[in-house]
Amino acid sequence: MRPARWSRSGWELAMNDGVLMWDGDWAWSLPLIVLNVMLHVAGLDLINRTILGVIVRVRNHRNFTLHFGLVIGLATLLATVLHAVEAGIWAIVYRALGALSDGKSALLYSLNAITTYGHSDLYLTPHWQLMGALEALNGMLLFGLTTAFLYGVLQRVWPTQWQASIRSEECDPAAIAESAPISASASVAASSAR
Repeated sequence: MRPARWSRSGWELAMNDGVLMWDGDWAWSLPLIVLNVMLHVAGLDLINRTILGVIVRVRNHRNFTLHFGLVIGLATLLATVLHAVEAGIWAIVYRALGALSDGKSALLYSLNAITTYGHSDLYLTPHWQLMGALEALNGMLLFGLTTAFLYGVLQRVWPTQWQASIRSEECDPAAIAESAPISASASVAASSAR
């Protein structure tokens, strides 16, 4: 095993004949991950404020269900735009580092990586390939945050009459008894009583 050494591309730690290398991929990727997570949280906060403002205006509307669907659609659209901006940040860095030849390819590669879709004929230059995997890790974190956010919006905004009806069905002993499966011994006893 060779010890760590400094090269023009950054620190390198070679193990097992160069299988593990530490270089500029990590130096660029980790700050990008932190930046995108911070941007994502701020963006979700802005989306949340927008959504709540709309919900307050339409809460008592007689077609609340339609408006509720539109609001969730709006939240999803804004979250998608937020993800696209974050993929664009990675694409700008790929282009600036010379990891891809043009902006269109950089954005397409970035969208493939951040969504973990990964289906394209585009590849980063060998020196920067680890960044693609780290962008996929960033994408998983961002999509997890978005999923939690949308679930929170659904839970908070879901029409209260629907929530009340669900709770009453869950707590109603008669409804529970009617939906409970009949055990084998109970069905034998019921058939012998006839």
